[in-house]
Amino acid sequence: MPLQPFVALMVATALLVACLLTVEALAQPANAAAIEAQFRAWLRSDLWPAAQARGVSTATFNAALGGVRLNWKLPGLVPPGAEMPKEQHQAEFRSPAGYFSEKTLNAIIAGGRARLAEHRALLARLEQQTGVPGRIVIAIWGRESGFGRANIPHDAFEVLATKAFMSTRRPMFEAELIAALVMVERHKVPVAAMRSSWAGALGQPQFLPSAYLAHAVDGDGDGRADIWNSIPDTLASIAGYLKHNGWVAGRDWGFEVTVPDGVSCALEGPDRGRPIREWAALGVRRVNGRPFPANEIGAEGYLLMPTGRHGPAFIVTPNFYVLKTYNESDLYALFIGHAGDRIEYGGQPFSQSWSDVGGLYRSDIAAMQRSLERLGHDVGGADGLAGFKTRRSVGAWQEATGRVPTCFPTAAIVRALTERP
Repeated sequence: MPLQPFVALMVATALLVACLLTVEALAQPANAAAIEAQFRAWLRSDLWPAAQARGVSTATFNAALGGVRLNWKLPGLVPPGAEMPKEQHQAEFRSPAGYFSEKTLNAIIAGGRARLAEHRALLARLEQQTGVPGRIVIAIWGRESGFGRANIPHDAFEVLATKAFMSTRRPMFEAELIAALVMVERHKVPVAAMRSSWAGALGQPQFLPSAYLAHAVDGDGDGRADIWNSIPDTLASIAGYLKHNGWVAGRDWGFEVTVPDGVSCALEGPDRGRPIREWAALGVRRVNGRPFPANEIGAEGYLLMPTGRHGPAFIVTPNFYVLKTYNESDLYALFIGHAGDRIEYGGQPFSQSWSDVGGLYRSDIAAMQRSLERLGHDVGGADGLAGFKTRRSVGAWQEATGRVPTCFPTAAIVRALTERP
């Protein structure tokens, strides 16, 4: 998968970046030389047999990893012998307003419009092949790598090897490291071209190596998929990724709507879908005043209220959840859909502003979730994240206790659910 999902954050990328900025890199320990020696032994005794079983040659293994050393500056490292950290729930859960700043959106919209015009023929061909609209492909390209202009600073083998040897997600990174070796062995990607983010995501689409193997496409016909330097390969790979993950041709991603007070916010969720005509019959309306498109009205739609009654509401389609395979955040998928629409059609910011919700710690929300679970609600796990199951559980509890349902945790709701009488 692309640079996803190291945590299923509702405020995903914004919160992830905020956390990374506040966490200092692991200081190199006094026994770093000994750990480096263990690392070299691990490469020989553990990683090499696993790579060899996938068809990786000695020449490829040595070229990629012969000179690699541990990168102690990466986040999330756990040196050998250190206790694996327990899940931390202290990070602040912030309002999503900053995620949709007009400065960020306008940069992608302006750049996206220019590139939509420049690559219109290519994007039309890709849409015919995959069903994925060009505006969506362009929005992802802009969000992931600034249309290929973002600096991709790291040696992917250094990142992946470090994290495979000593991180909180060792098995996942080991699998990605072997996939990166396979890229070099079978797909003839030069070792020097393997540049990545701090998390090992590669190139302009920010694919992890396993996603490259599954979804990278040769879009310019030169015989290889170069997601670092080739725009046709990059755009074809993004479109192919979405198609392979279930993009439904001919359907939109979703629509911003108004939800009447009589329609419970606890109806939210991809498991509570109904034909869009039924949402319309309940009084759910598009904010632009237009009817839902004729090709959508009989198809299934899902209520999405990322901050409950404290922000914009949407009826989304299965394609919204395909966008979430690229990044697990609701806000990421909304950003891509919203930016893509404005790239192609123009338009304004969301009609309803994001209220200044947040300010709680994940530990606070996790305690609230445990209280809701004890009351019989399915919150999707006490992970400290206000996903749709938690939001609608809050709304259901509010309704059951005679409160006005808002479907989003606040300090008052947390206190009411966690303080003993």
